[in-house]
Amino acid sequence: MAQPPKKNLGRGLGAIIGAGVGRPVQPVVPAARPVAPADPSLQLVEIPLEQIVPNPRQPRREFDEAAIVELAESIRSEGLLQPIVVRKTDGGYQLVAGERRLRAFRHLGQKTVTARVVEASDASSAVMALLENLQRADLNPVDEALAVASLMRDFSLTQEAVADRLGRPRASVANTVRLLSLDREVQGYLAKGQISSGHAKVLLGVENKAHQVQVARLVLEKGLSVRALEAEVRKLGGGRRGDRRRVAQTVVQDVQKRLGDHFSAAVSVVRKGTRGTISIPFTSDDDLARLLEKIGIKP
Repeated sequence: MAQPPKKNLGRGLGAIIGAGVGRPVQPVVPAARPVAPADPSLQLVEIPLEQIVPNPRQPRREFDEAAIVELAESIRSEGLLQPIVVRKTDGGYQLVAGERRLRAFRHLGQKTVTARVVEASDASSAVMALLENLQRADLNPVDEALAVASLMRDFSLTQEAVADRLGRPRASVANTVRLLSLDREVQGYLAKGQISSGHAKVLLGVENKAHQVQVARLVLEKGLSVRALEAEVRKLGGGRRGDRRRVAQTVVQDVQKRLGDHFSAAVSVVRKGTRGTISIPFTSDDDLARLLEKIGIKP
């Protein structure tokens, strides 16, 4: 399921660098040579790829290799339209923004890459890396939430401070971080684009994690739209006392189906309150031996 278009951010990477978060510095690594920029106010250098180490706060956990190859071919034919951004480290440089472009250069077998060298604190570097991913390529909502939460945790930043750095309303930052309160399985669906951010927002209203997972599975099984999911959650009551029986029945039906598929048998699950029984019928000694083997017990 495709993810909805990304919201336009209030501040771009260039605006942050220009605002003082990143300030150009003279290259110090001997192998780096200056490049004459189109804009004289920009300080660009040509840096050997081997002297650039990854950004440890890169928010993107997975990269689409096909997209990297496509970008590489674009760079081969059109050239590098936007230099990467790095900051000086002992004996080399650390990438701040431009992971996909750097990977594309490596794919092409290039030895050097054009870069803009900036002064940036750890926090500023993390912010720029996040903005880079948000603006240049779709960053899945879970990775985005993890990156924002990391900024807040590692640098003791409030939601207001992060919102200011990203140029977003505080409510937007709060809603992003809330995604991490979803069950891990549901987060996985969201990260893979199997459910949308709209679905996730509705699922946040289902407090019971087991119920939340079951309802999320309904989205996948039935292809529910966000509006249809809202209706389903209203019907189930979102876990409210009056409708918990319906939710519990949904859970039982899902468990029964999964067990039936696993054992290839007509499994019966009966639940009364917090207790219940699971019955697995067998038709012969051989069938019983098969079931025991499935459970992990030697006949």
